[in-house]
Amino acid sequence: MLNLTRLFRNSTDDCYLRNLELAENQKDTLSTARKLIRETLRVELPKTLKEIVGQDFKSPRFFTQGSWAYKTLNAPAQHPQQADLDDGCYLPLSYIQEIEKPSEATTIFFEAVEKVLQPLADQNGWKLIGKPTCTRIEISRSSHIDIPLYAIPDIEFEKLTKAATALDFSEAVTAQYDSWDELPTTKVLLAHREEDWIDSDPRPVKEWFNDQCRLKTEQLRYVVRYIKGFRDQIWITGGPSSILLMAAVAPIFKANERRDDLALLDVLRSLPSELRKGVYNPANPTEKLSDRLSADELEKVALTFEGLTRRLAAALAANDPQTACNWLCHDFGDRLPNRPDLVTVTTPTETVKEVPPVITATPLVGRTEAG
Repeated sequence: MLNLTRLFRNSTDDCYLRNLELAENQKDTLSTARKLIRETLRVELPKTLKEIVGQDFKSPRFFTQGSWAYKTLNAPAQHPQQADLDDGCYLPLSYIQEIEKPSEATTIFFEAVEKVLQPLADQNGWKLIGKPTCTRIEISRSSHIDIPLYAIPDIEFEKLTKAATALDFSEAVTAQYDSWDELPTTKVLLAHREEDWIDSDPRPVKEWFNDQCRLKTEQLRYVVRYIKGFRDQIWITGGPSSILLMAAVAPIFKANERRDDLALLDVLRSLPSELRKGVYNPANPTEKLSDRLSADELEKVALTFEGLTRRLAAALAANDPQTACNWLCHDFGDRLPNRPDLVTVTTPTETVKEVPPVITATPLVGRTEAG
């Protein structure tokens, strides 16, 4: 049997994980853009909202969410994929309620943000795009920043730090409302261009995933990134969302300290059935993430991962390292190095040692009598 782990991750040589990373200049560009956007919104958004509404507004606070915050962000595999940074913009709910109707509030909120950011975008050669749940700022051909807009209970606003950490928001859409009295006042509300407001708090998902990584080791984060990298190689656009894959992978992941290849294979063997069974938002058990795909799309995704499972198992059992590399590069693309010198051959005994033990309950033994 072959050990393919160093193709996926190692500390000294070329590997898949390193090739999934954004280049340092790309990270710097996104970080600098986020800083400029935040500074502009902090200063200018309260002024613009006051001009429109006639009331004073506090400076917004921010909460970075999505793959950037999870540390599962990969560089795009192919155009038109883009690296994305999601940076939530928050205002106290009581201030938003100064606007008479919820639907008017979302419209004013979006218009004010885009009025403030348009001059900054023009100055830097960026492009503003209106999306249903955010304002998108296209920074370059290969990257963008999304600014979802939130109304948060005042007490939560005071607790909300300016530190940048969080995760993808859910999309449990509520009905449209004519009165603030009909909206929950204890929830985080996401502005939606078509649905007015969505009950959505990104923080619990972030906490859940961090807990999973603490419990199951950082290898969980790596395996999620490998699967996302494969997704981006197969689906130029569309395919299973990052949060769907993360929510499906975490519960079935088992750490294998020295063998990323076996940890990945172990996940892949269970992933198709998990997808077919249905995957729920770990922070909102009423939201079925797998329902974002049609039944036909979900089945295609499951079959695609079944194919990858068979080919990874075959690569591990291949007779020579070059054949294994050829098969893996076909699935993961040229970001996985075609380096047979990084592959080692293991004996059956060594392979058994690499498989983590399965803990089972001690069998009950009935009482016996000496005869």
